[in-house]
Amino acid sequence: MLPVFLSALLLTTATASASPDWRTPFEKGNGNTTTTHAECISYYQQLDAAYPEIQLREVGQTDSGRPLHEVVVSLDGDFEPTSLRAKGRRIVFIQNGIHPGEPEGIDASMMLARDYVQKKDLRRQLSDVVLVFIPIYNVDGSLNRNSTTRTNQNGPESYGFRGNARNLDLNRDYIKQDSRNARTFAQLFQRWQPDVYVDTHTSNGADYQYTMTLIATQKNKLHPALSEYMQQRLLPALYGGMDKKKWYLTPYVDFEGRTPDARGLVGFLETPRYSTGYTTLFNTIGFVTETHMLKTYTPRVRATYDFLELLIRQVHQDGPAIAQARTAAAAQTQAQQQFALGWKLDTTQAEQLTFRGYAGKLKPSEVSGLPRLYYDRQAPYTKSIPYYNTFRATTTVQRPRAYVLPQAWGEVVERLRLSGVQMRQLSADTVINGETYYIQDYKTGPRPYEGHYLHTQVQVRTVQQPRSFLRGDYIITLNQPAARYLIETLEPQATDSFFAWGFFDSILQQKEYFSDYVFEDVAADLLRRRPELRAQLEEKKKQDPAFAASAAAQLDWVYRQSDHYETSHLRYPVLRVL
Repeated sequence: MLPVFLSALLLTTATASASPDWRTPFEKGNGNTTTTHAECISYYQQLDAAYPEIQLREVGQTDSGRPLHEVVVSLDGDFEPTSLRAKGRRIVFIQNGIHPGEPEGIDASMMLARDYVQKKDLRRQLSDVVLVFIPIYNVDGSLNRNSTTRTNQNGPESYGFRGNARNLDLNRDYIKQDSRNARTFAQLFQRWQPDVYVDTHTSNGADYQYTMTLIATQKNKLHPALSEYMQQRLLPALYGGMDKKKWYLTPYVDFEGRTPDARGLVGFLETPRYSTGYTTLFNTIGFVTETHMLKTYTPRVRATYDFLELLIRQVHQDGPAIAQARTAAAAQTQAQQQFALGWKLDTTQAEQLTFRGYAGKLKPSEVSGLPRLYYDRQAPYTKSIPYYNTFRATTTVQRPRAYVLPQAWGEVVERLRLSGVQMRQLSADTVINGETYYIQDYKTGPRPYEGHYLHTQVQVRTVQQPRSFLRGDYIITLNQPAARYLIETLEPQATDSFFAWGFFDSILQQKEYFSDYVFEDVAADLLRRRPELRAQLEEKKKQDPAFAASAAAQLDWVYRQSDHYETSHLRYPVLRVL
């Protein structure tokens, strides 16, 4: 009996002392599976329990009712943003699963978090760098798991859905913040104020040889101090490092024409509705990784892992340069007087890049019988093509000293607060003189876009006038870090302004009007008493035959020149104080 007892004892001891299995669900799978939301959070909980350098915590709500989590990797066990910034730590913020059907970053980040505490070489990179992960941002979509909606994608076997619980694409929600996910993100981003931000994705579109393409913050939209560092140092290091790992990298394959080599690639202009467009407003360098949908899943995960590891290594090496560039950007933004509100691609400016593609050819469609495009993988090519990535400002605005926002617009006030805007309320009713915009013209899409009828091509008329404000209305000075964010949200002509997203739509509707048979006599009396108004009317009739032929149009014109016309119609409620 003794040998049997000893054997059992030895077996029990060996089992108890065996190291835990730290493989992720992806690593345990067949190479074509991704973790579920429950498995992901459970894995980070295990890391949190085992390593004092890792903390998992709930940071807010999502539309699904489930919490949004963050994971912080900090070697000295300090997990507070204010304290870490005071220590001079560079902060890298990595967000995964905004589109849960594009899950490479979810799986890669789980392995990264583990490896950064278990591997000595990687630990050294965190001596002055802190990692912040959002394990899965679109929790709602991650729970809506299926195997069919990513029609064009080669794996994994099952995955989440692009829309969240309200069927919103969260990567269009950073300014309007319709979702609780986006409102939670804004607070989290403002707490961390990261130096570098990464949003991990999978591409759609053309076929080509690359496993990964990259969107870097558009160079003309990023502050010049940061743009120079990114263009001259960071991007060459990332491209060169990925080349050495045999993950040849190219800018995101966005193009006009039938194939990428037809006219070349076009830079992606990420306006503030997108994650990296929002982060740019606060002088954070942003990247969107786009692994290619037609490559198998394992290489896509490995390429994402290698890119993130390479980026973190470079931030560690360039910490002082990044700090210097961000400090310069912050100071210069405070002194900046002219700000761009809209951008247009400059098609006269192009650089040449080497592109690894597949020949695009035509063959008869088995569906329609008509010619259809296909990419011939038996005909790869490497050639020089143009890359258009210079954008020019189309509309600019002079920086005001302050904005005055009536408290009635509570949805706007809430979003400003979430994005760290500093405001003070008037202590008494008062009259303030400043610039008022009147909306002259705009175009509105015929169908809703992400829950809104988006306004474009906004034109305004500026009037200097005194305005009455109430106790509790908000004074918002521009002498604060959120200055650029304020300009791009409160100036109605900006691409992603709150006006563009319809937050001020009630000013576009007239509330009072007139009966023509009653106002005819009032209008006639007004024209008798004001001969200069009669002269303007007659001149307008000469200039506009359609106006001259319309009695209703003429009567309405007189009404709008009279004291009876409501001054609030088409008046933008935010006052600019110069």
